[in-house]
Amino acid sequence: MTVPVQASNHHVFSNKLESMSYINIASIARLIEQILGALPIGEIMIVDDGSPDGTGDIVDKIAKKNPNVHCLHRAGKMGLGTAYIAAFKWALERDYTHCFEMDADFSHDPKDLPRLLDATKDFDIAIGSRFYAGRLSIINWPLSRLILSMAASLYVRIIIGMPLWDCTTGFKCFKRKVLENLPLDIVRSEGYSFQIDLNFRAKRMGFTVGEIPIVFADRTVGGSKMSKKIVFEAIWRVWQLRFGGFREDIGYFFLGKRRPMPGKVIDEPEK
Repeated sequence: MTVPVQASNHHVFSNKLESMSYINIASIARLIEQILGALPIGEIMIVDDGSPDGTGDIVDKIAKKNPNVHCLHRAGKMGLGTAYIAAFKWALERDYTHCFEMDADFSHDPKDLPRLLDATKDFDIAIGSRFYAGRLSIINWPLSRLILSMAASLYVRIIIGMPLWDCTTGFKCFKRKVLENLPLDIVRSEGYSFQIDLNFRAKRMGFTVGEIPIVFADRTVGGSKMSKKIVFEAIWRVWQLRFGGFREDIGYFFLGKRRPMPGKVIDEPEK
C-alpha cells in the first residue's frame, strides 16, 4: 500500500505506505481512514494483486470520493518484492519526498507513521523496530515466529554486518533520494530478504539507516505470508548479498576507483 503526501509552500512530500498482502474488505476502509488520520496530508496507493475478495473494487470506490487514495491493479499475485518496487516507481514519478512501507493487517500501527517521518530528520531510512536495543515490543506473537525473526536479525548482523536490531521489519520510511539511487530494476528479493536487500544496498551506498521502537501486534486481519520458501530465500540471499558486495569492491579496487556513495553527498540547505 502506498501513501504519498502533499505539503504546503510548494513542497511535495510523499509518505509512501506499502502493503502487498490480500486485505480483508471490512478492514481496508478503516485502515485508509486511520492512515489519513495520522497523516492528513498523505496519499495512499494500494497495490492490488487481483484480491479474490474484491478489495480492489472497494478501494476504487473510495478513490472516486477521495483524490488522495489510489489503486494499482495487477493481474494476480506477482510477488511481494515486485509489488513494493511497482509502488516505489509510482511514487518516484511524482514529486513526493518521503515514502513509507507497512503491513496492511494492523500489525503496524498507523499512529506511528508521524514518528517514522520525524526520524528521517536523523536517518535516510527510518525503521520501526520490534527489538529496539534488545527489548521486545511484540503482542500476541507465537513463540516460533518470535524466535525466527530474532534469529534472522542476528544472522543478518553476523553475515553482512548490518548494525540493526530488526533487519527484517517491513515498517519503514524512506527519503526520496534513497529510492532514486537504489537499483530497483535489479532487485529480485521477496519476503524477508527484500527488506534485508534494500537495507544492505542503501547502507553500502552511504545512506544512513536507523531505528525507532514500536509496538508490534500480531495481525488482526488476514493470514501470515510466511513460508519455507521465504525463509530459505532469506538464508541464501544474505550470503549472495555478502559475496556480491565483496566482488563489487574487488572490481572497483582493480579499476582504481572508489565505489559510488550518493548517500555521502552533502545536501544543499533547504530554502
